[in-house]
Amino acid sequence: MSQDFVRSLPTHERVLRGGGWYRLHIDPVLFALVTMVVACGLVVLYSAVDQNETLFRAQLIRLGVAFAALIIAAQLPPQFYVRWAPYIYVLGVALLILVLFAGVTVKGSRRWLDVAGITRFQPSEFMKIAVPMAVAWYFHDRPLPPSFKDVCVALAIVLIPAGCIIAQPDLGTGILVAGAGLAVVVLAGLPWRWVGYAFLAVAAAAPGLWYTLQEYQRQRILTLFDPESDPLGAGWNIIQSTTAIGSGGLTGKGLLQGTQSHLDFLPEARTDFIIAVIGEELGLMGVLVLLTLYLLIIARGLYLAASAESTFGRLLSGALILTFFVYLFVNIAMVSGLLPVVGVPLPLVSYGGTSALTILAGFGIVMAIRTHKAW
Repeated sequence: MSQDFVRSLPTHERVLRGGGWYRLHIDPVLFALVTMVVACGLVVLYSAVDQNETLFRAQLIRLGVAFAALIIAAQLPPQFYVRWAPYIYVLGVALLILVLFAGVTVKGSRRWLDVAGITRFQPSEFMKIAVPMAVAWYFHDRPLPPSFKDVCVALAIVLIPAGCIIAQPDLGTGILVAGAGLAVVVLAGLPWRWVGYAFLAVAAAAPGLWYTLQEYQRQRILTLFDPESDPLGAGWNIIQSTTAIGSGGLTGKGLLQGTQSHLDFLPEARTDFIIAVIGEELGLMGVLVLLTLYLLIIARGLYLAASAESTFGRLLSGALILTFFVYLFVNIAMVSGLLPVVGVPLPLVSYGGTSALTILAGFGIVMAIRTHKAW
């Protein structure tokens, strides 16, 4: 193992010093920060759904299930995740293939599986955990930094599910899943010159990749640079979201007082564009409070990842936290008109259950890795 990964690790006694919380394998700081973001999200969501109590209660139930998943995931020792990582990955890929043939089509994309007509779930969301877990499993007992052969195998592990997701089509989630897996490769000690070569290769291939995109994806990219070219069509989302954010000013119009969302000018106000609702109703101050909580979550998560007692734990925890950061960055940049609209919800705030379940389960895994004794 490379000297890059030789560090002074905390003893199990120090890990348990947190008292009752740590006997439950819950990190109290991370748990409190996540709970505050979810609480803020529920307040804004109540406005975004026009005080619809049915939708609000449905979200409460989803979040309750997601928090239960966090607690359960935190109780499982890291050995469990190492043992089951390849099987979880294979199951996830099988479900992605099933989606391509038997998935439910919503708004032109086949991304969902219907479970006995009772509920739907999106298998691609779970791959945000399964892919980095599989790559971390592959690297955990191999020499690091990785050899060229091991990097190629890891890339195959990443690209197979990412390709299935992009074929749905779901470019945004496909990029996030690929990013989660690639984060493990980078954290494993990939030489920076290789990263530079990869960027150059992607830049060189960009003209060819343009012709592989679907027409609506090309239009989104073009609209990013000039949304006014089609203000009532492709540019509508960006124009209305930036208008909503700008109209809120410093302190906002007041909760439940937004006009862009409540008069249906703002698209997908309760999902992808909910931060525009925050900007309009709570202003810059409200957005900054939420961003501060997000940054504290990321900082705490990276601290827990750095103090993990095993290579597998460090790689997986670090990748899950970095994926959360990318998730956040893409949504905010998309709504602000800095990136094309790719359909990425605001983590822990947007309406929906699968995304919250995946994110909170990921935080549970980070807590498990930090609070259990290494094997």
